[in-house]
Amino acid sequence: MNIRRMNEQDLEEVLLLEKELFSSPWNREHFLFELNENPFSLCLVGVIDDQIISASCAWIIYERAEISTIGVHKAYQRKGYAKEMLEMIHRYCASNGVNQIFLEVRVSNRPAIALYESFGYKVTKVRKNYYSDNHEDAYEMMAEVKNLVR
Repeated sequence: MNIRRMNEQDLEEVLLLEKELFSSPWNREHFLFELNENPFSLCLVGVIDDQIISASCAWIIYERAEISTIGVHKAYQRKGYAKEMLEMIHRYCASNGVNQIFLEVRVSNRPAIALYESFGYKVTKVRKNYYSDNHEDAYEMMAEVKNLVR
């Protein structure tokens, strides 16, 4: 998989991916803001055979980062591609002075939680009724960048 920065030409595929994966997908305006207006945003896509199979956005705000969205096309899940996306984010954070990375994940998303835990992310708090679509709780998870990149 080739991982590169997302651009506006990627949005049709990225929006389809979002709709496939998430019950509350980001819309075009959200991604346009991240790509064109948010100076702290790092948006990436993973490409295989000219098809976008994964996408992520993170906010790099000085010594802190937050992974705001990450997903892999269902046909490509459980093949290590989410791990590759995370490793790219981790390397970027390490080379840009980030100390801690945070994310939120649905408490029911056991595969994602297991992946994050495999990197050393720890649950720091439970955010009650976090998701607007079904009021599911989220785990806030955090990892120290120094423990992510060797």
